[in-house]
Amino acid sequence: MPEVPPLDPQILYTRCDPRLFDFETTENLPEPDEVFGQARAVDAVQLAIEIDAPGYNLFVLGEPGSNRHGAVRRILEAHAATRPSPGDWCYTNNFAEPNRPHALQLPAGRGVQLRDDMQRFVSELGQAIGAGFDSEEYRARVEAIQEEFKKREELALSELGDAALAESVAFVRTPQGFAFLPMKDKDTLDPEAFANLPDDERERLGHSIEALRERLHKLLQQFPRWRREMQVQVREASRETLKLAVGHLIEEIKEHYPDLPAVQSFLDDVLCDVVEVGQELREQAAKSGDAAASEGGISAQRYQVNLIVDQDARPFAPLVFEDHPTYPNLVGRIDQFAHMGMLVTNFTLIKPGALHRANGGYLMLDAEKVLIQPYAWEGLKRALKSRRIRIESLAQVLGWVGALPLEPDPIPLSVKLVLFGERRHYYLLKALDAEFAELFKIAADFEDTVERNVDNTQRYSRMLGALVRRQGLKPLACGGVARLVEYGSRLAGDAGKLSTRTRDLADLLQEADHYAGKAGRQTVLRDDVEAALAARVRRADRLRDSVYDAVLRETVLISTSGSHAGQINGLAVIDLGDFRFARPMRVTATARVGDGDVIDIERKAELGGSLHSKGVMILSAFLAARYSRNAPLSLSASLVFEQSYGPVEGDSASLAELCALLSALSGVPIRQSLAVTGSVNQHGKVQAIGGVNEKIEGFFDICKARGLSGEQGVLIPQANVKHLMLRADVVEAAAAGRFGVYAVADLDEAIGLLTGIPAGVADAAGAYPQGSVNHRIEARLAQFCALREEFGAGDRRRKGSNATRSRGQESGGGLQ
Repeated sequence: MPEVPPLDPQILYTRCDPRLFDFETTENLPEPDEVFGQARAVDAVQLAIEIDAPGYNLFVLGEPGSNRHGAVRRILEAHAATRPSPGDWCYTNNFAEPNRPHALQLPAGRGVQLRDDMQRFVSELGQAIGAGFDSEEYRARVEAIQEEFKKREELALSELGDAALAESVAFVRTPQGFAFLPMKDKDTLDPEAFANLPDDERERLGHSIEALRERLHKLLQQFPRWRREMQVQVREASRETLKLAVGHLIEEIKEHYPDLPAVQSFLDDVLCDVVEVGQELREQAAKSGDAAASEGGISAQRYQVNLIVDQDARPFAPLVFEDHPTYPNLVGRIDQFAHMGMLVTNFTLIKPGALHRANGGYLMLDAEKVLIQPYAWEGLKRALKSRRIRIESLAQVLGWVGALPLEPDPIPLSVKLVLFGERRHYYLLKALDAEFAELFKIAADFEDTVERNVDNTQRYSRMLGALVRRQGLKPLACGGVARLVEYGSRLAGDAGKLSTRTRDLADLLQEADHYAGKAGRQTVLRDDVEAALAARVRRADRLRDSVYDAVLRETVLISTSGSHAGQINGLAVIDLGDFRFARPMRVTATARVGDGDVIDIERKAELGGSLHSKGVMILSAFLAARYSRNAPLSLSASLVFEQSYGPVEGDSASLAELCALLSALSGVPIRQSLAVTGSVNQHGKVQAIGGVNEKIEGFFDICKARGLSGEQGVLIPQANVKHLMLRADVVEAAAAGRFGVYAVADLDEAIGLLTGIPAGVADAAGAYPQGSVNHRIEARLAQFCALREEFGAGDRRRKGSNATRSRGQESGGGLQ
C-alpha cells in the first residue's frame, strides 16, 4: 500500500485572483440586476405575488443573515408600485346600535378630508344649535304654541265655570286647587246656610256639584294630553329649527362627496340624529363633553369620524412589516379609559392593526415572533381564512367579557402575507398544523451557498459594491473584494462555494471600513479586511486561549510527539455562535477477552449523544465483519474521550476511535504527532465531517505553541479536501514542510499513516501479510477466541466435577 503524502499547500487554500475583476474599486460597479444566487427563491416569490387567489401566501425559508427580508422587500416594493392604493378605512357611529360601529371605505386621501370635515362640523355644531334655539323665530313659535295651549286650558275652565253658574254653583280657585260652592242670589253659601235650604234644593245642588266635579276631573285628565301635544309641537318646532340651523352645514359637507353614496347616507344619519338629540346636545354643552357620552349621555363626539387607515401619502399598494406581531398589533384593538370608577370605550377608541394597514397590499411577519405571541397565530389564520378583519379583544375571544363590548363591523381583507422563518419552522408547521398548507401554498427556499465560479464571483463583487453603497462606506479595492470572496468561501465551509449570509459580510465591511479610515485610506484594501478579521478573532478567542493554555500547561493531557498504543488525538469543535474553534481531545481504547461488546463509556455515563453512540455501534459492526468472519468475536473493548466533562455528540471521531481500538488490539503504537478527524462506515470507508478547517487549525495552534517539528499533522477525510480554506499561517507551515494535512479515503490508509506499518491487504485466501496491522489484530483476536474456549472448557469440567460429587453424596446418604 503506497504511503499517503501530505496535501499540496495550494489545495489548502483556494485564493481569489484579483485579476478576475476589471475594476479598481467597487465605486463604479453597477447595481446587481438580481438577488445574488437566489434565482429559485425569487421565482417562487414572483409566483406567489402574481397569483391572486386565496391561500397563495408566501413562506420564506432560510438561515438568519441571508438577506431574505431585504431581498423580498425589494421585490414586493417593485410590485406594489404597480398596484393602486386600496383606499382609506374609517369607523363611524352607529346611531341605532352604538355598540356596533359602522366601517366606511373611501378612496385614498378622502378619509382625511371626511375626518377633518366632521371635526369642523362638530366644532361648529354647538354654535349652530345655540343660534337656532336663540332665534326670534324659534322663540316666537314656541311662545305661540304655549299661548295656544294656555288659551285652550283657560277656555275649557271658563266653559266649566259658566256651566257651574247656570247650576247656581260657583267655580273658584283655591291654593289647594279648584272647588265648587253652592250659590243663592249670586252669593256663595256657607255650610250653615246650605243646611237651612229645602231638602229638594240641597239635593239638586249636590247632584249638580257632583256632576261638575266629574266634568272637572275629566278636564284635568285632558290637560296632560294637551301638554304632551304641546311638547310634540315644540319638539317639531325644534326639529324644524335644527334642520334649518344645521342642515346647511351638512349640505356643505355633502357637496364634497357627490360620488360617494355611503358618505351621503352617513351624513343623512348625522342630520337625523342631530335633529333628534339637538336639545340634549345643547344641555350637555355645559358639561365635560366627551366624558358624558361614556355614561349614556350625549356628546358631539358621536359625529366624529375615526380614520384608522390613511392612504393619503401612498399612491400605491401598502407594504407593511410588523416587528412585534401580538394579537392586538395584528387585528387591531379597542382602547378604554377610566371614568367614574369604570372602564368605558366608544368607536373613536378603535385602533388599527397591521392587517388593516396592509389591507390591499403586502404584510411581512417573522414566523417565530408570531408563534410565541398568545393567540396571534390563531387570530392571523382566522382573518386569512374568513378574509375579514374582526376586531376583538383577547377577553372577547376567550369569552371573559361580562359587559356589553363594542363589536365593530368586520372589514373585508385582501392581503398577501409573507412569513419569514427558518426551515425547521416551515416543516414543523407543515407537519403539525393542518391549516398551514391551505394558507401558505408557496415556499421560497433561500440558498445558504452558491457555486464559486467566475460568473458568480463577478456577481459577488457587484453585491459587495451594493452593500458598500447602501451603508455609505468607502469603496473596496479589487484586492479587498478578492479577500471577501475568500472569506465567503470560508463562511460557507467549502472552497468551491460562496456564502449568501450577507449580514456577516455587511458587518465585516463596516469593520474593514473603520480600519481603512484609521490608516487614512479612501478605499478598503485587502489588509483592512485582514485587520478586521484578526480583530474579530481577538475579541472572541478568550475561551480558546483558556482551553489551549490548559493543554500547553498539561492540565489537559495532549501529546504531540512520541507514540502510544491505544491512544490517539481526536478533534472536537466548540461553537460559540460568532466564533468556532477546535479542541484536541485524547481518545483511548482498551481490549481484552470478552463476548464481542464494544463499550462506549460516554454513553454509559449518559454523556454521549445518539449520533456518537451510532458511530461506536458501527465500529463494533466493522470489527465483526472484518476480523470475525469464521469465529466469534471474543473481544471486550472500551472507548472514552479522556478529560471530557460535558456532552459528546456526533460521529466525526469514529475514525479516531476505531484507529485507537485497532492500535490497542494490535499493540502497534500510534504517532501522537498526528490528530485524526473523520467518520467511518461499516466497510471502513472514511466519510466527510464538518468543521474541518477549525479542526486542523486547532491542532496546528497547539503544535505551533510547542514547536513545529515537521512531523505533526492532521488526517482528514478525502471527501473534505474540497472544503479546505485554512489560515495563512497553516498554509505557510505546510509549504515549508513543518506541518502536514493528509487526506485518507479508508481506514487502512489512516492506520498505516498513524502507525508507520502497513495495514495489509488480504490475499485470495483471506490471509493478511505477516507483520501487518491487520495480521496482528487477526492473531490477537484468534488468541482471545482460544482463551475464551479454554476458559469455557475448564468451566464445563468444573461444573461436571461438581455435579459428580453431588450425585455421590446423594448415593452415600441413601445407603446410610
